[in-house]
Amino acid sequence: MPEQKRDYYEVLGVSKGASDDELKKAFRKMAKQYHPDLHPGDKEAEAKFKEVNEAYEVLSDKDKRARYDQFGFAGVDPNYGAGAGGYGGGFTGGFDMGDIDLGDIFGSFFGGGFGGGQRANPNAPRKGENLRASVTISFEEAAFGCKKEITITRSEPCQSCKGSGCAPGTTAEVCPDCRGTGMIRIQRGGGAFSFTTSAPCTRCGGTGKIIHTPCPDCKGAGKVKKQRKLTVQIPAGIDDGQAISLRGQGGAGANGGPAGDLLIGVSVRPSDKFQRDGTAVYYDHTVSFAQAALGAKLTIPTIDGNVEYDLPVGTQPGTRFRLRGKGIPAVNGRGRGDQFVTIRVQVPTSLSAEQRQALLAFSQSLGEDIQGEDPGLKGFFDKRRKKK
Repeated sequence: MPEQKRDYYEVLGVSKGASDDELKKAFRKMAKQYHPDLHPGDKEAEAKFKEVNEAYEVLSDKDKRARYDQFGFAGVDPNYGAGAGGYGGGFTGGFDMGDIDLGDIFGSFFGGGFGGGQRANPNAPRKGENLRASVTISFEEAAFGCKKEITITRSEPCQSCKGSGCAPGTTAEVCPDCRGTGMIRIQRGGGAFSFTTSAPCTRCGGTGKIIHTPCPDCKGAGKVKKQRKLTVQIPAGIDDGQAISLRGQGGAGANGGPAGDLLIGVSVRPSDKFQRDGTAVYYDHTVSFAQAALGAKLTIPTIDGNVEYDLPVGTQPGTRFRLRGKGIPAVNGRGRGDQFVTIRVQVPTSLSAEQRQALLAFSQSLGEDIQGEDPGLKGFFDKRRKKK
C-alpha cells in the first residue's frame, strides 16, 4: 500500500494558486527550518526536510505541477501507479533545485554557504578600513571655524613590496587547493541528502594565494602601521556631537582598492557667557532697577565682540530682545542666526540710609503702603545686610 502523504501545497504552506515566487519563498523558509545540519540526529527534522524538498521538486516544475494538480500523487509518483499518459518517471529523490541557491539559504549558518552561489573574488580590489578620531574645540572656534592638528595611526601600503606582501624579487603562488578562489567545497550529508557547502580555504587562509617568501617589513601583510599628523579644517557653525568625514584618509585598501575614510567627531566646550541652540545664541544681561525703569545704553557681549543697545524705558524683568545676524553661521554657509538677550533686573541687597529714604519716597509717590521708619522695613534691610 502506498505511503500516506501530505498534500504538497500543505507541506509548503501555500495555496494551490501560489506563484513561482511564493513557492520559492516558502521553500527557502521550510528548508532553513528543517535542514539536517541544523538538527543533527533528529530523524523527524530529516523526514520533514525530505518532504519539503519533494514538494518543491514537483511544484517548481510546470509539467509535474500540472500532472499533480490533475491526478494527484499518481501523476508524479510511480508508487501510486503508472500515472497519467504513461508517465513513469516519478519522484526519484534526486532533487532538482532549479534556480534555488542553497548557498544563499544556508550561507549564514556555514560561513560561506553551499556550493553553486557566486563567491567574492578574494583578490578583487577592496576598500580600506574606516577610522575614527575626535577633536575638542572652543565655543568660538565652533562658531567661526578653525584648523586643528590631529594624530592618527593607520595602515598604509608597504613601500618595500608595493602592497604585494612578497619579498622583493619574489611573487605569490596561486593556491593549488582552491585554485585562487579562496574557497573550498565540502560534502555534507549523504545519499539523496548530499549537499556541497563552501568554506574559506585553510591552506591560503581564504586569500587564494600563498606567499612563500614574505616581505620582511610587512611580514606578508602588504600593509604597515604608520602614525600620521593631519591638519583638519573645522567648518564654521559646527555643533557639539557632529562629525566631519575626510575621504581617503582611513586605512589602506587591498588589491589596489581605495583607502577608507576618516570620521572625526567634534566636541565643543561650553561657553561661560553664551548658550546655543542650532544657529541661535542666548545671553542673559543683568541691569539695575533704575536702568530698567529709566532706560539705559547697554554694552552687550556677542561672539563678534561688544555692541551697543538702547534699553527702552520701563523694560520688565525677563524681557528678551533680538540682535539679528549675531548668532552662529550656518554650516552650509547660508547666513547666520540671531542672538537673543534676556534682561535680568538686579534687586539691591543693601541700601544706605539716604538710598532707603529715596526709595521710600518713591514708594510713597506710588501710593504704596510702606512707612518711612517702619520696624518691619528696617528689619528687612538689616537682615539683607547680615546675609551679605
